[in-house]
Amino acid sequence: MVDQPAGTRPRAIDQAMVIFALDDRRYALPLDRVQRSIRAVAITPLPRAPAIVIGIIDLGGVVIPVIDTRGRFNHPQRDIRTSDHLIIATAAKRTIALLVDETIGVLAASSDNRTLADAIVPRLELVDGAIQAKDGLILIHDLERLLSLDEETAIDHALKSSSIAGDGSEVAGQ
Repeated sequence: MVDQPAGTRPRAIDQAMVIFALDDRRYALPLDRVQRSIRAVAITPLPRAPAIVIGIIDLGGVVIPVIDTRGRFNHPQRDIRTSDHLIIATAAKRTIALLVDETIGVLAASSDNRTLADAIVPRLELVDGAIQAKDGLILIHDLERLLSLDEETAIDHALKSSSIAGDGSEVAGQ
């Protein structure tokens, strides 16, 4: 369900966004890239994975790398909490899990409340724009640029060199 302010007439929705939180900041991902959000589960370390990868999870027989979202978005590190969420999403080459503090919900982004990244600062690395909400800005992140080519390659090598997928599990994006 897409939230619409009470008492307003419907407006054209350019894109629905999944809103999540890290500390007191809110971020967004395009809804069409998000498969689901789940409570945090046990994460298995992945030897030889790049630093951005916390480990892997098995989701219904599919092995998915878990991304250190706090590190990528320059938030202080902390232990994983049982209240944390994993957002399962499709990045450039694979399905990934983003470890976040909370999944807040879905918000409509339209030309009325969305600013593209180039209008903010040209060539921002991870940001695709911002949503102007009543209580502040929400940065929209670009999943296509979340992982570098070197990180993608390192994840591939770590997954292939481990015996994780040798147990009959499918590796996401492989």
